[in-house]
Amino acid sequence: MDSGTSRPRFFTPAEVAAHDTVDDLWVSCLGRVCDLSPLVTRYRGDVLLLPILECAGTDISSWFDPQTGDIRRCVDPLTHCARYYTPRGRFVHVPPSGPSSGWDTDFGQPWWSDERYEVGRLSAKTRWIRVINTLTSQEQKLQVCSEETLAEILLRYLRYNAHARSYTWKHGGTILDMSKTLDQNHVPDDDQELQELRLDPERFIPSIQLYFNDDLTEG
Repeated sequence: MDSGTSRPRFFTPAEVAAHDTVDDLWVSCLGRVCDLSPLVTRYRGDVLLLPILECAGTDISSWFDPQTGDIRRCVDPLTHCARYYTPRGRFVHVPPSGPSSGWDTDFGQPWWSDERYEVGRLSAKTRWIRVINTLTSQEQKLQVCSEETLAEILLRYLRYNAHARSYTWKHGGTILDMSKTLDQNHVPDDDQELQELRLDPERFIPSIQLYFNDDLTEG
């Protein structure tokens, strides 16, 4: 995460899932999104990487205690002592269950509590919108994070229209406040209601209309 900004970047689960290779490996856990590619590079070839590699691009919150942020613990049925609970197998920075002369503790913070791996936050709720360019009639469907402001959603849309900043963004004829979220701009999110009514949400995606300002200097 960029330490120079106070606001984190939000990611959708689909964006995290796209980083699922050995050379580009992300996971999400307890709302955080972490890029573990440097960790994989450092421990390449180590058998303790296997559980992490198997879960590349997924949410691994179930590995951790939400109260402490540390790995879940259990009581060992043989020793009756508390130990880390790792049903998928022991992974990098998890100590062995017993004394071991080969256990190297010189790694600093364990990766799950090291902020250097954090690149942002996982959205608690994603939603779809339709962005309609009223000048060209081009329409683009976007999956966005409910926590994002319109200015941040605009950044997502730039790949489809490099001059998106030269448009006024409206919903239902009302100019949107780009510093606020969709919800704060009263753009409805009816997903839950549509689900309860068993209606197809694809038919009720809210639209954002873009009106050209006749000024490409902001593109």
